[in-house]
Amino acid sequence: MTEPRIDIPVRAPAQTSADDTVLPFEIAALDLRGRVVRLGPAVDEILARHDYPQPVAKLLGEAVALTVLLGTALKIEGRFILQTQTDGPVGMLVVDFRSPGTVRACARFDKERVAGAIDAGAVSAGALMGRGHLAMTIDQGPDMSRYQGLVALEGGSLEDAAHEYFHRSEQIPTRVRLAVGEELSAGAGHRWRAGGMLLQFLPKAPERARVADLDPGDAPEGTAAHEVAEDDAWVEGRSLIETVEDVELIDPSLSSERLVYRLFHERGVRVFRDSAIAAQCSCSRDGVAAMLKSFPQNDRDDMVEDGAISVTCEFCSAKYRFAPDEIRDEPMPAAEAPESRSAGP
Repeated sequence: MTEPRIDIPVRAPAQTSADDTVLPFEIAALDLRGRVVRLGPAVDEILARHDYPQPVAKLLGEAVALTVLLGTALKIEGRFILQTQTDGPVGMLVVDFRSPGTVRACARFDKERVAGAIDAGAVSAGALMGRGHLAMTIDQGPDMSRYQGLVALEGGSLEDAAHEYFHRSEQIPTRVRLAVGEELSAGAGHRWRAGGMLLQFLPKAPERARVADLDPGDAPEGTAAHEVAEDDAWVEGRSLIETVEDVELIDPSLSSERLVYRLFHERGVRVFRDSAIAAQCSCSRDGVAAMLKSFPQNDRDDMVEDGAISVTCEFCSAKYRFAPDEIRDEPMPAAEAPESRSAGP
């Protein structure tokens, strides 16, 4: 007996899509799954909190879009943290995504080196980051072990790093596209927008999921490299996502549904319910006070300037000011003296 067929509703793609959303999709005929992220006010709020030079802001926006694409794939409650540490003008990027959909981010950079890079026209992602590594951390809370994956950054883009990570760590054929731009409007200045698309080949048949061994592997020297022909379905999907232009990922007049329909309508594409993304920092006065109290009292005394201790959140630029007495160690209660007793006869 065959199972009854469940019809999937067929409709035209939406003409508009909301900003700050992630739309999952599937092309069942090709065993492909993916997501499209569109960020408007969320990424603009993150970048507007800091006076980043334009190339640094653009690079951080790409990191935010990539983190949201990867973080929203998790089926667990927790955090997904993307962090780079490199020797380039932009020495560090940190993006902290918390399920189900909040994100914060910041960058550290050398102002003089960034200015020099701008003057020289060397403002690509690879030139700004240089060499180092990218770490992706999954944190499920204090009762669970952290998982961390590392990938080398060798002068390439964040897209290149994501491809290398999935090739070596997950061994899942993956393609990522990222774009960041400024939207200019009369009287309102500029606003940042970011977008991204992730596509993965996830076949159900084990024989179609085979990939070539990683070079150099453990084969004896001189052994021919192990090769596995790319599946035709993945060749088709990879070729289609590579046609996506930057402007399509950030154009507010082009919905996410219309974009995936343009790419995959001949094979049939199914979209799922989208999810919302918001810029939100997790810092608080109580949290900062607890952090300060973790330092020795002598260190806290050295932090006092103009009669107070001031702390600025690197993520949201919120400023917290404490009087020294607010975070001073509380004296331990004096031990009670034991009762004295007279020796009896």
